[in-house]
Amino acid sequence: MKGAVIGVGTMGPGIAATLSRGGLDMVLYDVSAEQLRKAEADMPSLQKVLDEIKVAASSGKISYESDLARAVREADFVIEAVPERLELKQRVFAELDRLARPAAILASNTSGIPITRLQEAVACKSRVVGMHWSNPPHVIPMVEVIAGEHTDPGVVERTRRLVADCGLIAVLVDKEVPGFVHNRLLYAVLREAVSLVEKGVVSPEELDKCFKWGLGLKLAVIGPMELLDVAGLDVYAAVAGYLNADLDNSTRVPDYIAEKVQAKRFGMKTGEGIYQYTPQKLGALRAERAAKLLAVRKTLEGH
Repeated sequence: MKGAVIGVGTMGPGIAATLSRGGLDMVLYDVSAEQLRKAEADMPSLQKVLDEIKVAASSGKISYESDLARAVREADFVIEAVPERLELKQRVFAELDRLARPAAILASNTSGIPITRLQEAVACKSRVVGMHWSNPPHVIPMVEVIAGEHTDPGVVERTRRLVADCGLIAVLVDKEVPGFVHNRLLYAVLREAVSLVEKGVVSPEELDKCFKWGLGLKLAVIGPMELLDVAGLDVYAAVAGYLNADLDNSTRVPDYIAEKVQAKRFGMKTGEGIYQYTPQKLGALRAERAAKLLAVRKTLEGH
């Protein structure tokens, strides 16, 4: 089986590396020659991580292509991973619909754009499906599979089976909603976290400590719906009866975030956001977090 990843920015190389371990011959495409060179240079380190997680040895080839038509010409499965802008993704899907083989599945790694909106750009809407990975994709094994309004059920099943065959965990999203499931859960947590910091209830450092060593540790093993049964539905009903009304339910971007964005303090990419980062600290922090994520995954998998 042959696959192609369109866009090799943050997630494309990790997606390609992971799928190659599932036996697919993968082609990586990008409009930027520099990005392709970087992806090729980074590939050995991604493969090393997959070795450490004990993912099966690679049986698929990985190649790099600067021509879109050549990249998708033989692909059975094409994954779009370009920046999260609807107009750009629709342009890409229109091109993929024209260039890819009629039987090829066209998947999107969008983190929240409804798949039905992407289907508007193609003639063969039934072959478009959502395939939302979590970053870093070569470490986090969960992949959401989302049907748009026109997606063929057979395409959903083929996508789910591909995810499973690669040793990953497919989550079938039964109803299309903005953000799907993963990001709706994430942004609900982030909204309350920012609200608590903005109101002066807790500092960013103390909030992160609370989550990582409390909820984060627990939720890595016990899912939210399981946790309801563990705590007791009667206890949840009693607490929710007064607490839900006090939780943040704002629909706008908080001033705490908007002011930092206005000042171009974006976080790690600019060296300052909620926290500050030196170049030396960035490298050490990325390595430390990657090692911890690997350790958590291996523990959960029983390695």
